[in-house]
Amino acid sequence: MQIHVIGGGLAGCEAAWAAANRGAEVILHEMKPHRFSPAHSLENLCELVCSNSLKASRLDSAGGLLKAEMELLGSCTLVAAKETSVPAGGALAVDRVLFAKEVTRILEGHPRITIVREEVTALPEDGIMIIATGPLTDGALAGEIRSLCGDTLRFYDAAAPIVERSTIDMDHAFFAARYDRGDDDYINCPMTEEEYDTFYAALITAERAPLHETDGMKVFEGCMPVEVMASRGRDTLLYGPLRPVGLRDPKTGKRPFAVVQLRQDNREGTLFNLVGFQTNLKWGEQKRVFSLIPALRNAEFVRYGVMHRNSFIRSPEVLNGDFSLRLNPRIFFAGQITGVEGYMESAASGIMAGINAARRAEEKETVILPPETMLGALSRYISDSSCGDFQPMNANFGILPPLPTRIRDKHARYLSLSERSLGTFTEKF
Repeated sequence: MQIHVIGGGLAGCEAAWAAANRGAEVILHEMKPHRFSPAHSLENLCELVCSNSLKASRLDSAGGLLKAEMELLGSCTLVAAKETSVPAGGALAVDRVLFAKEVTRILEGHPRITIVREEVTALPEDGIMIIATGPLTDGALAGEIRSLCGDTLRFYDAAAPIVERSTIDMDHAFFAARYDRGDDDYINCPMTEEEYDTFYAALITAERAPLHETDGMKVFEGCMPVEVMASRGRDTLLYGPLRPVGLRDPKTGKRPFAVVQLRQDNREGTLFNLVGFQTNLKWGEQKRVFSLIPALRNAEFVRYGVMHRNSFIRSPEVLNGDFSLRLNPRIFFAGQITGVEGYMESAASGIMAGINAARRAEEKETVILPPETMLGALSRYISDSSCGDFQPMNANFGILPPLPTRIRDKHARYLSLSERSLGTFTEKF
């Protein structure tokens, strides 16, 4: 049996790996290096764009539960992530370049995976396929997808700037992890109230890059540009990415008024990204405004933040819970194009699409994980025909069925939800 996987991002790589490990012969189609999307620049598979963080690993977090489920299902991206990880407190973060190289190496070494470097402009007329082309799909292939699924929906995503470690003024910064989770893995840039007010005033009046769209700007809450967040009010950032809780400045012994956190972006520790600082400001404005942060007054920016449009299909109207197309069950979709939002969510959906494509090729019944699991709940979210205003969804405990007995303590409740989920994994598909 042969399965075509179109797209070499996280979802496509996991789909190819899952299907090949279940006996399928897989052809993985990746258009790079012949063509790059506006957000990509590396020739390797599985390129991370907006962040190098794969979120928390703790079991009392939704991201941690999703990773644990993925490990039980044989994830290849988590193997690569652990091999290329960089310090990030309680989160799993990676060196982007090494991560992409490692995933590429893993897939190239699989005897049943053939990687074809070409741009797919027309879908195969027969056979089983998995479309994992990502939210930046355009051109002829986007037209093919519209013919299958109708008009796509869209939102905007943004990436944060990256600065050189050597240009950060450590006289105005300190190493620490929030609540001491990790080994002082973040560089923290404190601000006084006066410094914050100066920064805030500049941020909300800074000039933004134009978006060449006619339908207005709808942004995903999880990737909200910092200037859009700030426009909601002076205190919004203080309860968001600049919240000082869990941190104490060793120079003063007190909690700062506001803190900008920087997370290591490469294994050598020479690059750091501004956590939560996704932005659509013009590049000159980014330099001007972000240099008002005392520790970054002389910082050299190796990459400025950018914003790009993401598209996704109306999954509840067209997809089954096993990620197959209702009108043509030999076609599966996976990744952000289905409306799951986040690196690990995309990868996890690829695992399920790969498992089910392989099962369909063997004429076996496809599987949907129980709703008590994070992946099962996400599968149901994207296929719930009763969903009204369908929007992208991250892994979160709110989509799981409640526990039979209310647990007041949040962390204990989340841990119980995770333990219940992992208890349902009695079979590895």
